[in-house]
Amino acid sequence: MRNVLSVILGGGKGTRLFPLTQYRSKPAVPLAGKYRIIDIPISNCLNSGMNRIYLLTQFNSVSLHRHIRQTYRFDRFDGGFVEILAAQQTMEGETWYQGTADAVRKNLNNLRDKNIDYYLILSGDQLYRMDYRELLETHQKTGADVTIAAIPVTREAARGFGIMRVDDSGRVLGFLEKPQTDKEIDELVRTDPAWIDARGIESKGRDCLGNMGIYLFNRDVLIDLLMKSDYQDFGKEVFPMSIRTHNVQAHLFDGYWEDIGTVRSFYEANLELTRPDAPFKLENQEAPVFTHARFLPPTRLDGVHVKSSLISDGCVIGEGAVIENSVVGHRCKIGKNVRISNSILMGADFYQSAEELAEEKAQGLPPIGIGDGSVVDGVIVDKNCRIGHGVHVSNAHPLSAGNTDVVVADGIIIVPKGTMLPDKWKS
Repeated sequence: MRNVLSVILGGGKGTRLFPLTQYRSKPAVPLAGKYRIIDIPISNCLNSGMNRIYLLTQFNSVSLHRHIRQTYRFDRFDGGFVEILAAQQTMEGETWYQGTADAVRKNLNNLRDKNIDYYLILSGDQLYRMDYRELLETHQKTGADVTIAAIPVTREAARGFGIMRVDDSGRVLGFLEKPQTDKEIDELVRTDPAWIDARGIESKGRDCLGNMGIYLFNRDVLIDLLMKSDYQDFGKEVFPMSIRTHNVQAHLFDGYWEDIGTVRSFYEANLELTRPDAPFKLENQEAPVFTHARFLPPTRLDGVHVKSSLISDGCVIGEGAVIENSVVGHRCKIGKNVRISNSILMGADFYQSAEELAEEKAQGLPPIGIGDGSVVDGVIVDKNCRIGHGVHVSNAHPLSAGNTDVVVADGIIIVPKGTMLPDKWKS
């Protein structure tokens, strides 16, 4: 796998995940209590034996840089690395990345390695587990110039995907971005379910192949496609162009896959992980998810009821607390008789000292964490928030007029990073 270079696209401003991306880039957003979104594609690469990885970013990347630097260190003899290529002014241009393809184009001087035969292009905001060696095997067996990962989807789901049309050999012949009618699908991009079944994947009535945003390019093909065009986006421009000029093959995938680029999809994907029958198994040791190893104590619980939840390290949870269908991040301090349900608590970046707590108490400030008797239901609470005693923040009813302490995005209440909700505050 040493001749494969993985390039992870860090995304733009992350406006669909705002305010979670107000102070951090999209790949740095916490996931499942202890990970960050970027850990998913990097872990997939490492579990596939591909340890030469670049991450392209340009927005709010300080915390992401710190996470990468602290987490992914390699033995000097194996040649592995995970490095960030941030947008920068060069002699060739002074503009920021204009899209996914433009980001790669602007970094070709760094990516153009004579020992590389293949470029693996990945998205930085998806939750899935894939062995990229199987993608490479499809690419080599078919003699492809470009191979794209494709997931069978229903017609209803197809309206949110770029949909491909393939021939009997799996070669991609056509592409349509987000078809909206059955007529468009039938005439332009429908795939016979029997063709999907014949390749060892149960179609279950699905007759469309969705673009997963995972591409494998031959080295010279990618360089040629980027240098002979000014296209800015892989999915909407470079990939459709390559279909017309090169041998593009589809690699079928039928595991769990979720785009978590919006607040709603992020919220739902996290809560799905709490279920006993979670579709994405974090405890899979054949392909673990790697992240920064923190030296935190075990979580302490005292007379607590916990159901279908993920509790991270270093938490202190008081007597009588009830936690259901929720994700609790590192260093969470949760008071007595607190009720948390259907929520994501991202935790804290640090512990407060006794001196700090005493000083802030004298000032009337609640400590970082959730105060006694509070209720948090259907909410995302970002890091380092101070929620006082008897607070009630719930997505079950509309916010009161003029309430600016919290934010509503995609119908989900978010308590932004570092927010303070005083005692008895109610949504």
